[in-house]
Amino acid sequence: MPTHTPPAERPRERLRRFGPSGLSVPELLTLCVGTGGGGRSGRQIADELHARYPELTRLAAVDVAQLERVSGIGRAGAARIVAAIELGRRCATRDPNRAEPVRGPSDVFARMGPRLRDASQEEFHTLLLNARHHVVREVLVTRGILDASLIHPREVFRLAVMEGAAGLILVHNHPSGDPTPSPEDRAVTRQLAEAGRALGIPVLDHVVVGHGRYVSLASEIPR
Repeated sequence: MPTHTPPAERPRERLRRFGPSGLSVPELLTLCVGTGGGGRSGRQIADELHARYPELTRLAAVDVAQLERVSGIGRAGAARIVAAIELGRRCATRDPNRAEPVRGPSDVFARMGPRLRDASQEEFHTLLLNARHHVVREVLVTRGILDASLIHPREVFRLAVMEGAAGLILVHNHPSGDPTPSPEDRAVTRQLAEAGRALGIPVLDHVVVGHGRYVSLASEIPR
């Protein structure tokens, strides 16, 4: 049965008194879960989530369908948690330096690393750049095992053409944490670099993101 918590000790009231930094992870999760369901309070559900995923990076890698299977959480509670994590992730990747041009792979990693760090499967993105190397748009091309046969240059360059991009950077992650490029990574780089040359939109780099480190394939792109 749901337990009764004195009003002054409820997470919403504590948030008002102490601010979000004064709340524990279970309290923050309680606010995301809401009132709970299935005979369980929001705090009981939050405590279970925290026990299952004691590290926030593990919780961040869980998709909404998995969260919905937690007893009492429901579709709305699962959606709120995923949305809150995504807001935090986007906040972490949107700092004042994002207005600066991309000067090299370290800038790409600073921008995309926090987002891709928690991904449970491979994600292939492109950064579309203007002539001054500012990012004009980020595009998720595909999610899943990277396969050159499944990444059609049309899908990669369609938005680049529409946006009038002067160049683009390829980015994808290795969920294993090891960013060492695979033969498939190199094949995708060559395939898309050739397409970019034909279209007049050069591929400037392909950055493979791991846990806390990255590898650039820029040196393997013919100029």
